[in-house]
Amino acid sequence: MREHLPKIEGSKQSPPTAAPLPGALQPVAEEILEVGSRTEPFSVEAVEKAPRIRDAKLFHSVCPYCAVGCGLNVYVKDGKVIDIEGNPDSPINHGTLCPKGASTFQYVINPSRQTHVMYRAPYSDHWERKSLDWAMERIAQRIKETRDSTFVERLPDGREVNHTLAIELLGGATLDVEENYLMKKLFNGGLGIIPIENQARI
Repeated sequence: MREHLPKIEGSKQSPPTAAPLPGALQPVAEEILEVGSRTEPFSVEAVEKAPRIRDAKLFHSVCPYCAVGCGLNVYVKDGKVIDIEGNPDSPINHGTLCPKGASTFQYVINPSRQTHVMYRAPYSDHWERKSLDWAMERIAQRIKETRDSTFVERLPDGREVNHTLAIELLGGATLDVEENYLMKKLFNGGLGIIPIENQARI
């Protein structure tokens, strides 16, 4: 059976109090209890951390991928692009970016990006490294040879067309609006190339 404790009328029992600490431990205990109330619990690493865009120069730009024209903030430090993100002050995207726009930094800064001309000759099983001058000259020669041999000034019914159907231009979403404008002027208006396809949706 449970033992009934005697009840003392007219009195209140006080909670037990902890025994005082030895004199040497008392200051240490008080310092520990102050953590979170007076002393900020910051480590040395936390104090020294800073945003990577601190002290960087800000340039406003436009996303190069399509015709929407989303605003970008490009941060440059020591002559190098260190970050690209959406511009919150842009009335078009308000700081938001699509997956392609959000990956613009990887497009600009990427150790896997090829920075040299690689050429594989017909029927070859390997790539060769070529100079940019060699590649530009080779492309120009091939375009001229093909255009000269396939150019049509007039159709059989006498209509003037001045075009070639043997060359086609295929662009990609990484081309910006200025590049697309020049391609249209050069290939369509200048060389008479009709088939022009582009993923940039402009």
